[in-house]
Amino acid sequence: MSADTTLVWMAVVFGMLLVALLGIGIATWRRACDAVSPADLEEKHRLMLADIADRHRAMLGDLAGGLSEQRDRISQLQLALAETLGSNRESLLTRMGDQARAEQELLQSTLRTITQQLGERAEAMTRSMDVRLEQISGKVNERLEEGFRKTNDTFTSVMTRLATIDEAQKKIDGLTTNVVSLQELLGDKRSRGAFGEVQLEALVRNLLPPDAYEFQAAIGSLRVDCLLKLPAPTGNVPVDSKFPLENYQRMQESGLSPVERNAVQTLFRGDVRKHIDDIAKKYIVPGRTSDGAVMFLPAEAVFAEIHAYHPELVAFAQTKRVWIVSPTTLMAVLNTARAVLKDVETRLQVHVIQQELARLAKDFSLFEDRMTKLATHIRQAHDDVDQVAISSRKISNRFREIERVELDSTQGGLIGPDATPEPLPAANDERPPREGRGRDDADAGRTPALPLD
Repeated sequence: MSADTTLVWMAVVFGMLLVALLGIGIATWRRACDAVSPADLEEKHRLMLADIADRHRAMLGDLAGGLSEQRDRISQLQLALAETLGSNRESLLTRMGDQARAEQELLQSTLRTITQQLGERAEAMTRSMDVRLEQISGKVNERLEEGFRKTNDTFTSVMTRLATIDEAQKKIDGLTTNVVSLQELLGDKRSRGAFGEVQLEALVRNLLPPDAYEFQAAIGSLRVDCLLKLPAPTGNVPVDSKFPLENYQRMQESGLSPVERNAVQTLFRGDVRKHIDDIAKKYIVPGRTSDGAVMFLPAEAVFAEIHAYHPELVAFAQTKRVWIVSPTTLMAVLNTARAVLKDVETRLQVHVIQQELARLAKDFSLFEDRMTKLATHIRQAHDDVDQVAISSRKISNRFREIERVELDSTQGGLIGPDATPEPLPAANDERPPREGRGRDDADAGRTPALPLD
């Protein structure tokens, strides 16, 4: 705590004491005023003020003495603190110097250790990097060689494909020429009719047998492009090719106004209606053909246009018993007709199938009898083989018994020529071979010894 702070606290304490004394004096004076006369009160007040002044002077004197003593103590404390700080500073500087030298030595030793470890690690890392670099160099060389090889292969493949593309380009050029020729071909009505007939003929020939159709068949004084000869109750189905292409192409032009487009659509619908009416009137002949006919459109786009945007034409054709087909839907119709023909042929050949099945049943019965006889022969041969094996085993056992001939040592000599050996059992004897008998059972059934001269 500093001297200024001490003085402040002492002044505060003195002020508080002065206020307390003043309060006590005022309270005493009020009590006295209530009890005495004004003159006495004035005298007492004067005396009290004098007493307060004396006390104030005494307190100021005491305060001055205390302050001087406090200054002396503070100066002494400052001197002692300065001496203590000086001694502590010297000891602290000494300790810090020792600690700094120790830390410097420790730091130097740590730096030497770290330097040594870093050198070892750097050498190890250098060696590892050298090995890795060699491995990477080898792999890079391998990959470069592989990349060069793949690049060469790719280049070769690209050259091959470029040659293929050149050939395809030539074919595309030829196809463009053919497409232009096809457009020129389809520009003529007769050419379009011939194109549809050729396409119809190709589809029918690929899917139906020759006796199921006739091209340019006569129906009265007219001829239809194709007549499908189906079994009853369907009968003969006429198929005629129509190709309303001109107005369809005009509908696909982008520069038409709505009025012009509606007019072209009306013309297109009129063309299709006329074709439907012609087929229904010319080729549906009761008693000679079926009650319906097929109108073949060689272009899928025209077929899709009619079914997508002109359903009234489809309904009109159904009322006329004319079925509109495209190449795809005609294939489905022809596949159905082929299935019907196949089913009819199968029904016609049912009796032949039954006869063949009867013959097959007879042959299988003969096979079963022969198989039964063969099984009997195999079983008899197996039994004979078992009997032969039994006989062979018995003969082998008798030969082993003969080889194990034992001399009669209990009689002190060899068996003479007059000794009659025990007869051998028959070959079909079922007794097991006698083995492992000792000398104590010689009289009971010893194996006879052969006479030695």
